[in-house]
Amino acid sequence: MRKILITGGAGYIGSHAVRNFLRAGDQVLVVDNFSRGWQEPLTILRQEGNLSVKKLDLTEAAAIDAAVAEFQPEAVLHFAALCLVDESMHQPELYFTNNVVGTLNLLKAMAAHGIKNLIFSSTCAVYGEAEYLPIDERHPTNPLNPYGESKLIAEKMINWFGQVYQINYAILRYFNVCGAAADGVIGDSKKPSQLLMQNAVRGALGIEPFGYTCQKVATPDGTPIRDYIDVEDLVAAHAAAVNYLTSGGASTIFNLGNGQGYSVKEIVQAVEKHFGVSLPERQGAPRSGEYAQVYADPTKARELLQWQAVKSLTDSIDSLGKWYEKHPQGYGE
Repeated sequence: MRKILITGGAGYIGSHAVRNFLRAGDQVLVVDNFSRGWQEPLTILRQEGNLSVKKLDLTEAAAIDAAVAEFQPEAVLHFAALCLVDESMHQPELYFTNNVVGTLNLLKAMAAHGIKNLIFSSTCAVYGEAEYLPIDERHPTNPLNPYGESKLIAEKMINWFGQVYQINYAILRYFNVCGAAADGVIGDSKKPSQLLMQNAVRGALGIEPFGYTCQKVATPDGTPIRDYIDVEDLVAAHAAAVNYLTSGGASTIFNLGNGQGYSVKEIVQAVEKHFGVSLPERQGAPRSGEYAQVYADPTKARELLQWQAVKSLTDSIDSLGKWYEKHPQGYGE
């Protein structure tokens, strides 16, 4: 039985990863400050395996040091982060404190206690506006918002800790995450969500009005183009990355995406078709810090991790429908 430490395991993506590793028979320790995560998914997931939880904040160095020293994990999956682009444009100090200082404290704890394998939750936001498409891992990094910058700084710290303290790492740069557990048991409970597909599904189900929050950009239909990856595909890549590192794979960076771009309007149309509804073209408050189009070249992950996304847009929309029908207001409602 492997020991896996998961930071941010009470959040949307983290909780799906917890489930994945528990189902593989691993012993999992979640550390989370619960500022934006939830107790409910962890309560549900305790029934699926050997799960323990510590409430702590990664900005408190002594707390994470003690947790790492006691648990002695074989691998650490670092999800804990603030991740709202628009918020980061208005409160950058939150992002550099939480995402950078928190990661530094985790790295210091790993180095101090000889923990050698780290899977880091990064983002395509480190690339900024695409200079070419699809984006591979060699694409220049030029973040357009403090969120992306905070993740890029964290990546650079991880690289240096890897060199100095022989920490092996896989940096996973996500594209746009969507979907929920296929059985609808756990899902995305952000309130409000800033994720397009989630908001469109909520609108289609009549939970709350849907509105466009994108600015007009230079794409064929004037709306941003993104690469959408299902959360269950995403966490499968994390499991593959753990196996890769523990089998002696070299530290590196992977893009995680489908390799295909869809515009905002195309996603909305797919949701409308699935539920047989028409969503009004209502314009909400536009978000800042966004870019026109980005989608992945996931070749490297396919070749080295033996992983590729398998779920379709319809799969993701269907799973979100199951989740929101059971939990229209998320956990605790």
